[in-house]
Amino acid sequence: MLAQLSPAIRQYLLITGNYWAFTLTDGALRMLVVLHFHQLGYSPLAIALLFLFYEIFGVITNLVGGWLGARLGLNRTMNIGLLLQVVALSMLLVPAAMLTVPWVMAAQALSGVAKDLNKMSAKSSIKLLVPDGQSGALYKWVALLTGSKNALKGAGFFLGGALLMALGFAGAVGSMALALLFVWIASLIFLRKDLGRAKSKPKFSEIFSKSTAVNVLSAARLFLFGARDVWFVVALPVFLASQFDWDHWKVGGFLALWVIGYGAVQSVAPRITGRNTGTMPDGRTAFGWALGLTLVPALIALALLGDVAPQWSLLGGLMVFGVLFAVNSSLHSYLIVSYAKEDGVSLDVGFYYMANAMGRLVGTVLSGWVYQVAGLVACLWISFAFLALATVIALALPRRD
Repeated sequence: MLAQLSPAIRQYLLITGNYWAFTLTDGALRMLVVLHFHQLGYSPLAIALLFLFYEIFGVITNLVGGWLGARLGLNRTMNIGLLLQVVALSMLLVPAAMLTVPWVMAAQALSGVAKDLNKMSAKSSIKLLVPDGQSGALYKWVALLTGSKNALKGAGFFLGGALLMALGFAGAVGSMALALLFVWIASLIFLRKDLGRAKSKPKFSEIFSKSTAVNVLSAARLFLFGARDVWFVVALPVFLASQFDWDHWKVGGFLALWVIGYGAVQSVAPRITGRNTGTMPDGRTAFGWALGLTLVPALIALALLGDVAPQWSLLGGLMVFGVLFAVNSSLHSYLIVSYAKEDGVSLDVGFYYMANAMGRLVGTVLSGWVYQVAGLVACLWISFAFLALATVIALALPRRD
C-alpha cells in the first residue's frame, strides 16, 4: 500500500512518524522527571528549574539548527535530533546516586537540543513536500503536524506516568531509549538524503533572517508563547495543588488532557479560520485572533480578584484560552512556512523557532519567580501584557489586497 503513494506523501509519513515517536518520548520524559523528583521531595519551582537548560539550549539550537539544516540537509538534522534524544535518555540510566540535579539538567539540555533539531527539521520539510501554489494543502499539512504533535505530547504525559508505575524510573527510560533507537535506524534508511539542503552553502552570518515578515512574525511568536508559559508552566500547577488541594496525579492528568485538547484544536484550525471557504490566513487574520486571546487572561485575573467562583473561572478560562491559543499557534505555524524562502527554508524556520524558544524561556523563568513573589493573578496580568504586545506586532504582518 505504501508503494502506491507518491514519494512526497511517503516522505511526509516518515517525517511525521519520526516527529510523533520523538514527541511521545519528550512528553513522557518530562512527566517522568517531574514525578520522580517530586517523589524525592523537590519543590515545584526546583523541578521547573531542572528544565531551564532545556529551554536555553532550545534557543541556541533553533538559531544554529536552521543553518545546519540548510548546509547538511534536513534528513541529517532530524536524524541527529533522534540520536541525541537516545543519548539524553541513556544518561538517565545511571545508578540512582548519580542522578544529581546538574546531571539531570545536562540530560535535559541535550534533550532540548534534540527536540528543537527534530521540530525545525519536520516543520521545514513540509514546505519542500507541498507543490508551489497549494497554500490550502500547506496550511492543512502544517496544522495536522503541529496539532498531532501537541496531542501526542499530552499522551506522552500519560505514558510517562504509566511507564513509571509499571517499570520504575530506569525501566521506563530504558524502554523509551530502545524504541527511539529503532525509529532512528529506520529514519537513516528511508529518509531522503538531499531533503532541504540549500543549493548554495549559506554563511553562518545568514542565521539571522533578512525577511521583514519573518522578523515581525518571530517577535509576535516570542510574546505569544511567553504569555502562555508565564502562568502555565509553574504558576498554574502549583496554584491547583496549593489552592484547590489537587494531588499531583490530578494536576498532571488535567494538564495532559488540556494539551491533548489543545493539539486537537490545532489540527482543525484551518476549518476554524476559513480555509474551506477558499480564504487563506494573512496578517489581518493573525491580528484578529490575537486580539481575542488577549482578553482571556485579563478576564480570569478580574474573576480571581473578585472571588467570582475561583475554580470555575480559572478552569473555564483555561479552556477558552486553550482553544484561542491553539488557533493562534496554528496560524503562526502556517504563516512562517508560507513566508520562508524555499531554498534554505530551515534558516527562516529555525530563526522563527528560536524566538518561540526564547518566549518559552522567558515565560518559564517569570512563571516561577512572579508566582513566588506576587501570585497567579500577577502572572495573568503579565500574560495579558505580552498578548497585547503580540497583537500590536501582528498589525505589521503582510496582508492580502
